[in-house]
Amino acid sequence: MSTITQAGPAVTAGPAPETPARPRRDTRKWLEIALLAGPALVVFVGFVILPVILAAVYSFYNWNGLTALERFIGFDNYIRALSDPVFLKAIGNNATIAIASILIQGPLAILVALFLNRKMRGRTFVRAAIFVPYVLAEVIAGLSWKLLLSPRGGVNAVLENIGLGDLAQPWLANPDIALWVMFGILTWKYVGFAILLMLAGLQGVPQELSEAASIDGASWWQTQWNITIPLLGPTIRIWVFLSIIGSLQLFDMVWVTTKGGPIGATNTMAVYMIQYGQGQPGFGSAVAVILFLISLVIALVYQRYAMRRDLGTDKKNEGR
Repeated sequence: MSTITQAGPAVTAGPAPETPARPRRDTRKWLEIALLAGPALVVFVGFVILPVILAAVYSFYNWNGLTALERFIGFDNYIRALSDPVFLKAIGNNATIAIASILIQGPLAILVALFLNRKMRGRTFVRAAIFVPYVLAEVIAGLSWKLLLSPRGGVNAVLENIGLGDLAQPWLANPDIALWVMFGILTWKYVGFAILLMLAGLQGVPQELSEAASIDGASWWQTQWNITIPLLGPTIRIWVFLSIIGSLQLFDMVWVTTKGGPIGATNTMAVYMIQYGQGQPGFGSAVAVILFLISLVIALVYQRYAMRRDLGTDKKNEGR
């Protein structure tokens, strides 16, 4: 007895499955990343990370920069710097300039930017004129102000010519006012950058909101205070961050005009580092590490608590 088996329907053979190409694409992606980011990473490590590490190593030695690193002294350089009244005064001067910049330069820049954001004749010229001091080299600006503020300089000459000769004095040689005179020079030099930054931020504020507030009867000042300035918040926070870091690292203008004098009245941490670190690289490195750590801590804390919404790290406000 035979068994008959019926043939089933014909099955058309499909194309052969392709070999997964993901590992090959990943390799290409990483090669592209290495090619594009590699040079920048090498420069960053060589000129930023490595000097910081070397400065930290040198700071633990009593080293003159010529001989080998042999005299390990631990934290003595740090203790010497942090117990020096001159260095502590320099830290205070840096803090004073940072706080004064936020309280005086910031509002001044916002007011001028709001004024220049309005349509008016000669607005472009005024914007360029305000920004001119910022593009001047610090050496040129510092030497110019040093000559103008000297006892026989232009400022005293003007005061005498207008009948205010009693106010004439050696502006940069008077320890009671030298720091504030220096702050005035810094304001003249850098407020143009703050104004430009605020003007750029104002371009992102929708005009429809101001027009709607105006239709509702709000005055110009009410519109700026309740709508424009709050929307300018991210720009203001970025400027405050830049101002704090710049104040902590202040060197060139002070060095050119006063070299930290008189009697340390305008001294800053960076100027102190150059004054007392020359010939003592170990001690100078300790001061540099202290300056670096102060700047790093302030930057991290500020970014963590003030700029987290701007940097997209505020999880509580995500999606709002």
